[in-house]
Amino acid sequence: MNVLNFVNAFFSDSAHWQGYDGIPARLGEHVQYTLEALALAAAIGLPIGLVTGHYGRGGNALSLVATAGRALPSFGLLVLMTTLLGFGMLPVMIPLVVLAVPPILVTTYEAMRSVDPSPVDAARGMGMHESRILFQVELPVALPLILSGLRSAAIQIVSTATIAAYVSLGGLGRYIVDGLYQRNYEKVVGGATLVAVLALVTLALFWAVARVAVSPGVRRS
Repeated sequence: MNVLNFVNAFFSDSAHWQGYDGIPARLGEHVQYTLEALALAAAIGLPIGLVTGHYGRGGNALSLVATAGRALPSFGLLVLMTTLLGFGMLPVMIPLVVLAVPPILVTTYEAMRSVDPSPVDAARGMGMHESRILFQVELPVALPLILSGLRSAAIQIVSTATIAAYVSLGGLGRYIVDGLYQRNYEKVVGGATLVAVLALVTLALFWAVARVAVSPGVRRS
């Protein structure tokens, strides 16, 4: 039985579309984990990246932090957090946030540093406050790159949130983990397909947000 047959069998089975283990329920859980982790990572990474990028300080420290965050294995961190904190959402959120912060942090910093200094100097010469320079002059120009960092973080979270199933939580990883345990490869392939589709939908959503949020002049440049 090839992969396409597995996919067809999984999605054509009406039992997979209803109940607590149905696709809508598992998809909703996965989206919830993704949004929560992305919101927490953005709350940490965006302010630090914006401020350090605006003042041009701390770039080396941010690179070290980002490198350390990327080097940590998400599954190993999940096991460690579960051992220390027990089962629940917190041990799952920690590795997902640790995974998502580095791309947001580094990309935001680099986006702010890539802004042409001429309009920034002109704004300072006109007596604009630093906060107004950051949000009204620098941020609109840096926004496309900042969104690319958020997009990268979101894709990584969508792909990695399957680890929640290893500590008895839900999400699309439930199909993969349960399918492997039951040797039900139809379920494994179906779960992996749903994760891939969700990642593509996430890419499309960020493309749409960029079309709306980024000014046409900045897009063209």
